[in-house]
Amino acid sequence: MANVSIRGLTKKFAEVAAVDDFHLEIGDGEFVSLLGPSGCGKTTTLRLLAGFLQPDGGEIRAAGEVISSPAHLVPPERRQMSMIFQSYAVWPHMTVAQNVAYGLKFKKLTKQEIEKKVTKLLGVVHLAELKDRYSAELSGGQQQRVALARALVVEPQILLMDEPLSNLDANLREEMRFEIRRLHEEFKITTVYVTHDQAEAMATSDRIAVLDRGRLVQVGRSLPKAAQYFAGFRRRRSAPPGGTKLQSLPGCHSALDLLRRFGRLYDATAVVGSVARHRAADPTVRTRSTDYRRRPSRRVRHRPRRMMREVLTG
Repeated sequence: MANVSIRGLTKKFAEVAAVDDFHLEIGDGEFVSLLGPSGCGKTTTLRLLAGFLQPDGGEIRAAGEVISSPAHLVPPERRQMSMIFQSYAVWPHMTVAQNVAYGLKFKKLTKQEIEKKVTKLLGVVHLAELKDRYSAELSGGQQQRVALARALVVEPQILLMDEPLSNLDANLREEMRFEIRRLHEEFKITTVYVTHDQAEAMATSDRIAVLDRGRLVQVGRSLPKAAQYFAGFRRRRSAPPGGTKLQSLPGCHSALDLLRRFGRLYDATAVVGSVARHRAADPTVRTRSTDYRRRPSRRVRHRPRRMMREVLTG
């Protein structure tokens, strides 16, 4: 059994409660996503589950045993958990097979047993033909598959994922969502998945827990209210002043996409509007990076980029 029980979990940094009286029950073999905006306490909760942080209040139980509390902390290496980080953490000096086999070195297995397990897992994640490549020779999606195989090969009871797809492009993200769900269906490992992407959470999860300011807002299998809440949160954070429609400014999609990635849509109107005005005055000014090499003047070339940098930094 690998059920997880979180009761009254609290973690403060100085006087700020990153996690505040958090309660959640996760069943054996269940896939639960922690969904919410940046700074809501998702990653802190995951790090508390992994044993990287000690709680200030409450407790975490796994299979009925207390593994985290203010008075007791089981070390991460003794929790029978695997964690997949946002940055993949694939070692560049090791091949794919060596990366996957690393955790098995501490299981006191023979070389033949390790090789057998690694070969089987690489086949499951479709990397068998790339086992002798180094990480620099892999795409982002392939590196993420290596991280998945390395986490699964040690046969953990609980799998923790901290926004594992955030560094991938849109097409790879969509592909990896279904790959993660397929692997969950095959191995049935209790999984806690952190994301700020609604579509990602809905495509992969059995249940979704919505967080805001360190507190659990709602949890359930079908979350129309949570979707409405999250959409309302984004409207509050991203509504441009004056209600200007960003999509009404043509030819400025790259600037808008850059700002959206940093969560600064409320500043995008000023930048995109300025770029549009400069384009009307001077047709040589463009926003797409592929057009920079064709600009006749350095002063004109850096005008949109400078405006975006000022918004992002200030």
